[in-house]
Amino acid sequence: MSETNLATASAPQQVSTPRRRSSIGFIAIGVVILLFVSGMVAVISRANEHRELVSDTNRLAIPSVTVVQAKGESASEELILPATVQAYIESPIFARTNGYLQKWYQDIGSRVTKGQLLADIDTPEVDQELLQARAARQQVSAQLELAKVSSDRWANLRKSDSVSQQEADQQSSAYTQAQANLAAADANVRRLEQLESFKHIYAPFSGVLTKRNIDVGALVNSGNGGANREMFDVAQIDPLRVYISVPQTNAADIHRGQKAHLELNEFPGQKFEGTVVRTADSIDPATRTLLTEIDVPNKQGTILPGAYAQVHFGVKVSGTHLTVPGNALLFRGEGPRAAVVGSDNHVHLNPVTIGRDYGTSVEILSGVSESDKIVLNPPDSLEEGEQVQIATKPQDGGQS
Repeated sequence: MSETNLATASAPQQVSTPRRRSSIGFIAIGVVILLFVSGMVAVISRANEHRELVSDTNRLAIPSVTVVQAKGESASEELILPATVQAYIESPIFARTNGYLQKWYQDIGSRVTKGQLLADIDTPEVDQELLQARAARQQVSAQLELAKVSSDRWANLRKSDSVSQQEADQQSSAYTQAQANLAAADANVRRLEQLESFKHIYAPFSGVLTKRNIDVGALVNSGNGGANREMFDVAQIDPLRVYISVPQTNAADIHRGQKAHLELNEFPGQKFEGTVVRTADSIDPATRTLLTEIDVPNKQGTILPGAYAQVHFGVKVSGTHLTVPGNALLFRGEGPRAAVVGSDNHVHLNPVTIGRDYGTSVEILSGVSESDKIVLNPPDSLEEGEQVQIATKPQDGGQS
């Protein structure tokens, strides 16, 4: 009985041991497969990340640009050009003698007339030199009188053969030399008198005082060289000079006596009439423009020198003209260029011919068309054929 029970009890244990070993094997295989799959996923993920990094790097290596398109302008009945207003005459005033500023009488904005006193300079050194020169002249004058008396006396003695001819000639020569010394002394006195007269500063013409660069007690040096600075600036503001650079295409329509008018932003609706008084009669090869001067009356002093204005000529501008923003051009040694983006996203540096300058935009006579995509704010490093990517949609004449 006992032997049978022992045999029966040992049989299940022998069966369960192979099953346990089989389960452990399956688990080990599953773990291996799981580790392999995880490794493959990690490798594939890293490969994808590497490809994305390479793609992003290549994409970011291509510069991104903003483009605009040229804007067409229809025909106009006027030629409108920018200009700068200048004083008819403007002169810096420097001292012509050394000393210290004693007093000034006019300040900036003062209306002065020709010959009006502007300032006084204290010149003690020049004053003393003038006194010394006048005293020296008196000495020379006294020597001249003595030389004249001696010359006349020796001439009379020569008539009676009391003295030799050589002695008489020596006295005559001494008298002539004394005359020359007096003339030199007179010239020196006049020089110092004129130099002393420069202690008074006068207005050279009627106008307005635009600068005062010196104050009482300041050291004044003669001339305008070295560290010397101008004391005053005087400008004649009636009439005013207005210089305009007329494009070569319109130069033939500009002539002396032609009427024109100015418009300034600070005086909306007002027109200041002027007349073409002269032209350079020559085209500037650098800008292909004709320098033209217009004189504009300014009796009330309404227009200030240095102001920006637009000049309107009664000249018809025919045809359609293109304008682009001023910051859409590259200015290089070979001339102005427009960076045009082609259909293949490669840049082409087209040479352009510039017409009128409107301040924020310029007229383009040749080199681009309305359909061209022009790079706005092109970098100086941009090269012909360089690949770019467009950051925004093209705009018609947009500004950044």
